[in-house]
Amino acid sequence: MFNDYIKIKNKKIFQTSLGTAPFIGMPYFGHRARLYQLDFYNNPENILKIIRKSYQMGVKALQLIPEEPVVKAINMALEEGLDIDIWGTVRKENLEEDINILDDMNASMMLLDEWVTDKSEIDFIENALDTINNKNVISGLITALPKETTPKLIDSNIKDLFDVYMVPVNKLGYMMDYSTFLTDERTELADLLQKLGKIVMANKILAVGILNPQEAMDFLKTLDYVDMITLGIASEKEADETFNLLFNL
Repeated sequence: MFNDYIKIKNKKIFQTSLGTAPFIGMPYFGHRARLYQLDFYNNPENILKIIRKSYQMGVKALQLIPEEPVVKAINMALEEGLDIDIWGTVRKENLEEDINILDDMNASMMLLDEWVTDKSEIDFIENALDTINNKNVISGLITALPKETTPKLIDSNIKDLFDVYMVPVNKLGYMMDYSTFLTDERTELADLLQKLGKIVMANKILAVGILNPQEAMDFLKTLDYVDMITLGIASEKEADETFNLLFNL
């Protein structure tokens, strides 16, 4: 599964991307964040190794948080001849700069981060989506609060302005706005996403490394609403195990 392409806005888009959150040591990784910063943020060559390994495994896309070391590593990969499709995260605090960087890198997709989607006024989101759509790329929203935010989007006037909706989902309900995530909650989320009617991209399926890849993939198989997935990977060994499991579901 997830080793094929889907069509969005007449563009052919791979279903799986390599996430870049570990490469910048996002704080939600806890004590590992500092280790990731040492391993990756100061060493773009180590990022390149994982990009290269993932590409060899068949992962043709990368979800880019446009921090300088990650951009440098991607440019190194492109110089090697890796034909990587870039999906960019546009951060609220760097909105204009991120859009320009991603546009210069010929990103095929730009998604507004959760600080835009979950914490901004509708007018702000609408203007940001208009800016992205004017670049003739696939547009999307990232949420960290699918239970709270999705109903608002269903009833909003921006529903037709974006194509892809990235949501956190995993067996534990970790980093989701559900106090529990059992049968009723899972059904509720599936119903909300069906009503929204967007291409759904899953993230945090590994629960930030709490779940082992086999557990995570067994749960992923039960989610018939997921169209795409992005996975943050922190080693070549992890890339081999995780993408092998994913592509052989």
